[in-house]
Amino acid sequence: MKLDTAGLVPTSYDPEDIIFLLKDLSDATIEAPVEEREQAFRKGSHYSESLPVEYRPTAAYTELYHQALAASAEEIARLTGVLARRIRRYAATDEVVLVSLARAGSPVGILLKRYAKQAMGLDWPHFSVSILRGKGIDAEALQTVRELYPESHIQFVDGWTGKGAIQQELSRSVGELNADFQLDLNDDLAVLSDPGACSTLFGTREDFLIPNACLNATVSGLVSRTVLNTRLIRPGEFHGAKYYADLETEDVSNDFIDRISSEFNGQEPAIEASLKGRSVLDPRTWQGMEEAESIAKRHYLSADISKVKPSVGETTRVLLRRQPYKVLVQDSGHEAVQHILYLCREKEVPVEEVPDLFYRAIGLIEAEDRR
Repeated sequence: MKLDTAGLVPTSYDPEDIIFLLKDLSDATIEAPVEEREQAFRKGSHYSESLPVEYRPTAAYTELYHQALAASAEEIARLTGVLARRIRRYAATDEVVLVSLARAGSPVGILLKRYAKQAMGLDWPHFSVSILRGKGIDAEALQTVRELYPESHIQFVDGWTGKGAIQQELSRSVGELNADFQLDLNDDLAVLSDPGACSTLFGTREDFLIPNACLNATVSGLVSRTVLNTRLIRPGEFHGAKYYADLETEDVSNDFIDRISSEFNGQEPAIEASLKGRSVLDPRTWQGMEEAESIAKRHYLSADISKVKPSVGETTRVLLRRQPYKVLVQDSGHEAVQHILYLCREKEVPVEEVPDLFYRAIGLIEAEDRR
């Protein structure tokens, strides 16, 4: 089988690095203001039916991103190497296909692909597919990958974990796809950072800032969030996304990849040291989910954990896409939350410091339900 790329969303990445198995919706007008989307959610609309207006970072905020990248490039290179080698050990074969979860997983998947080729001499194909909370993973995309690579180990990749909702969605989807189509998939999600303790393959469980969390499309190949709207996606088609051509002058997607990839060679001794004594897989403890449940009971009348967005990455994303009523931080002086504090000031979101917080930051949405 040969993949037909006609109709797929374009991207600013090199096609050798990644192929997004997403229908091109670039000509569709489906963005809505935060307030309008929040009202739709309260009436039962799913978040994938529309898109938020893409956040255009200010010069000051962009500088925070560059500072974060400069400070963490070596560490992310080390974690990429650790994760790539753990994936190879788990797969027990050189024939690995990376399937990153669009869009936060996409840059991480590219880094893993680059490291595998540069340090291990392995050419791992890499696709990015949509997974949506409450809707599952794109079954059409996964069947396509399996038809292309019937004997390979398919490895799912994301950037980080929050409380574990996407891991749960992946596990459910994998179970259904294996039962219905015999795709021989595993649900072991590989992430750079697993503060939720819900992943079996990770670089670290520290809740730290992965710089691509600071930005949206401009560090993700200029691709939007994924869309599943029956008005635009017909049965048998991939989930969709838009390409933001108007952001091309602000795009740092390839710079992010190149900057971290340039550190791979220098990190080999640290990568080897980090792997000593490491097991192939680690158990899931779901500590993050327990924290989210505790926070939900404390802050919401409904105790709805979907309104709790824990981890530096998830707090950043909720500030970029939605309007939280409050943000909790463990330590307001920590470097990992400075961009979060900037966004809170910009959006006039109150911040509360909670020293005994399990995560470094947690975003809380929907003020109407709060205690």
